[in-house]
Amino acid sequence: MSATGRATFAQRWRDAVESEGTRPFLAFEAPDGAVTRWSYEAFDALVARVAGGLRARGVGPGDAVHLALANSPAFVSVWLAAVQLGAWIVPSDPKATASEIAGHVERTKPVLGIGAAERAEVYRAGTACGPEVVIVDEADAEVGALAGGPVAYEQPQPRDVAAVMFTSGTTAAPKGVVVTQANYAFAGDVMAAAAGLHREHRWLVVLPMFHANAQYYCFASAISAGASVALMHTFSATGYLAQAARHEATHASLFAAPMRMILARGATSVDDVKLVHCWYAQNVTDDQYAELAALMHCRPRQLYGMTETIPAVLTNPATRPIPDAMGVPTLGCEVDVHAQDVSGEVADGEVGEVVVRGVPGITLFDGYLDDPATTQKSFREGWFRTGDLARRDKDGYLYFDGRRSDVLKVAGENVSVVAVEAVLSAHPAVLEAAVVGRPDAIRDEVPVGYVVQQPGKDAIDVAELEAWCEERLAKSKRPVQIEVVDELPRTSVGKIRKFILKEDAGKAAR
Repeated sequence: MSATGRATFAQRWRDAVESEGTRPFLAFEAPDGAVTRWSYEAFDALVARVAGGLRARGVGPGDAVHLALANSPAFVSVWLAAVQLGAWIVPSDPKATASEIAGHVERTKPVLGIGAAERAEVYRAGTACGPEVVIVDEADAEVGALAGGPVAYEQPQPRDVAAVMFTSGTTAAPKGVVVTQANYAFAGDVMAAAAGLHREHRWLVVLPMFHANAQYYCFASAISAGASVALMHTFSATGYLAQAARHEATHASLFAAPMRMILARGATSVDDVKLVHCWYAQNVTDDQYAELAALMHCRPRQLYGMTETIPAVLTNPATRPIPDAMGVPTLGCEVDVHAQDVSGEVADGEVGEVVVRGVPGITLFDGYLDDPATTQKSFREGWFRTGDLARRDKDGYLYFDGRRSDVLKVAGENVSVVAVEAVLSAHPAVLEAAVVGRPDAIRDEVPVGYVVQQPGKDAIDVAELEAWCEERLAKSKRPVQIEVVDELPRTSVGKIRKFILKEDAGKAAR
């Protein structure tokens, strides 16, 4: 087994505490603007107190701890305490409904549930038939509700479960992704190297902690490199650049949606921004990229990864980032483009499915929770099938071409909704667009477009937009209907929930 295969996340944290000691680890900016700072040693003391509180409430090796918390010292300390005890976390969206929380609790059977004071009623309703519940104040830097006495830590093994994270459910029911101690260690090591992270660097984290992006790409990599993190309680489009400057952040990670929000809110340059690196997922237009690069004082680098792939398996290199490319295989990751219906790779320039190969539980996720059939179905000849489509150029860069479910069959022709969305989004009056398929009695299905108004531009004229599409798209690709909406339905990390749009388009067809 490789050195990475022997590593645990618990040991990575202990090594960082021993190595970095009094150096900065975390700065947390609360909703009222107050900032609390911890060194590695100081936060480790908080982790120890929280571990004592968890143990006193019955949490031991192999037990699950459910939490529905916004970005906070409570989330980070519970996560690190749980892995030190050999337990595992089940993070839910803090804004989840009671029924969504109940679904996660029923599937994972946690020993303890931790919710926030301002959403206590919903959390208690969601855990009514489940575990003991502790309600915490997310702004409490001491996490007093969970404090306990000293306990002895466990020595978890690499393949021990460290988390079960539920997928965002943008196209289907959420699946429980099993993440091991070794997975977190591997993610941290790979992403620290890919970002060129060193101990003097600092992440600005605004994306929600319950999501893989903040955990894998930012916190795990910071711990691997001995770097620090500035954690914001939530994302603020208008305050983002000022936060980056105020906390002297050097590294950041975003999705395309919040990046567009920063532009839409009329962001202006902040002189003291010290960013040298910014990851982003999902495409932005060339104009948006140029404006963002000027505001951030660095060239953002697109990446591609999933909760299941652990690190981002595709990343743009620092020396030659291509804005509309997902990147090239990240060092330490094996990625290919295979034919969708048969085994084997496709030629450069042809569209195929992105596949990833690795060791389950070490460099890939350890499977879907209590669902061996779905786990087996998601692999073919040892390759994990992501469900995402891409084409590879002669230099090895991969370009996103939608998901398998994003390819429409219009009168027998394959139509990629990504291509249609790109044309709609390129219109000066459109901020962003989404396209879904609608059943059609004659052509099987047809594209329907949803567009959001670009702030500060003339109102979208649907007839003009239809003419725009007619000039740029073949007939089979043109939306048969274009709806102007105030916003697109999204998950809490900005992914578009297309199944909601498909339901809406389907109703319009009846």
